[in-house]
Amino acid sequence: MNKSVIVSEEALVAPVTLPDVKAARAAGAAGPAYIVLAGISFSHFLNDTMQSLIASVYPILKENYALDFAQIGLITLAFQFTASLLQPVVGHFTDKKAQPFSLAIGMAFTFFGLLLLSVARQYSIILVAASLVGFGSAVFHPESARIARLASGGRFGFAQSVFQVGGSLGTSMGPLLAALIVVPFGQPSIAWFSTIAFLAIVILWRIGQWYKPQITTKRAAPADPHPDAPSPRRVVIALAVLVALLFSKQLYVSSLSSYYIFYLIDRFGVSTQAAQIYLFIFLAANAVGAFLGGPLGDRFGRKIVIWFSILGALPFTLALPFAGLHASAVLTVFIGLIISSTTSSIIVFAQELVPHRFGMISGVFFGVAFGIGGLGAAVLGRLADHTSIAFVYQVCAFLPAIGLLAVFLPKMPRAAHR
Repeated sequence: MNKSVIVSEEALVAPVTLPDVKAARAAGAAGPAYIVLAGISFSHFLNDTMQSLIASVYPILKENYALDFAQIGLITLAFQFTASLLQPVVGHFTDKKAQPFSLAIGMAFTFFGLLLLSVARQYSIILVAASLVGFGSAVFHPESARIARLASGGRFGFAQSVFQVGGSLGTSMGPLLAALIVVPFGQPSIAWFSTIAFLAIVILWRIGQWYKPQITTKRAAPADPHPDAPSPRRVVIALAVLVALLFSKQLYVSSLSSYYIFYLIDRFGVSTQAAQIYLFIFLAANAVGAFLGGPLGDRFGRKIVIWFSILGALPFTLALPFAGLHASAVLTVFIGLIISSTTSSIIVFAQELVPHRFGMISGVFFGVAFGIGGLGAAVLGRLADHTSIAFVYQVCAFLPAIGLLAVFLPKMPRAAHR
């Protein structure tokens, strides 16, 4: 049996340093709550599967309602606005007052958003439906990251990786399910995916029942700051560096996930189906790397993993624009494995920098990841229109060099990595 970890309301609000380390030690004998971690990861898989459906149905919506690309862009904006910008707001709110059943309630917005999208016949209704799905995602990510950490038993990187791999697999599965179901059966078939949202609601409600006893209104004295903790100024600098590192990682991944198919078709003349297989290979490697990064951070330190995962991908990204077809496939496997391993370490590092604001920090970094993915795809598309898709990959090849900024990351207290 996993022992309960009591987290006071004061500990969620007061500016303390590493408050959950003591909780992790209390649960250390039991280790991670594997059932909770599996449930939150599977829910992440379901959430990101539904989330990825939005872009996958664009061709159907464009054809059915004679939409132009500007209107398609507004659908993306409606989704990204709620999914990205509201995450820090939701995280800030739950930092002040934890809501054990907020995940299930948030998933209900996704449920109704998908149902609305399946029957929408007006452009304005489509925008509302996309916003509802985005709002569900905004509620899900900050609080679920907090629960993953609470259930970690002190293995914070491992827990974050288990959580992340669910989302990575969901992102890769969404377009495949859309191709198999939505394209043949049309817009009304989107309603079928609402059953996925309902399943996620049931799972998240059960997780909320586990989470509720972990919260108590008993006020506790703030913990003394760790003597080796970085100063507030170093914390601000470190957070800025982590955002820059996440920017470099997410923008490069966005370049591959959005335009790699077009790159392969344009340069090597492969079929669309073959190009999709090559993209799936990259996405699968990306998912594996997302899982491995957290445990490696627990074992060797997050700063080392961040250095390796960003800069380590640089030789492979520089070689990609000059490689042949099969060599490109091999290179993308290494790129996916290496560059995706940094996500868990970046998020856990940020949580340890600001330990009394887990929800807000998680929301900021997940929001940045969403925003960079959406805006980056648009900017790179415009660049490809004015130059070529091959030129885009020559430019993006240098993005991992931003990893040199990791030199400005502070050395964290030893207890923070356990």
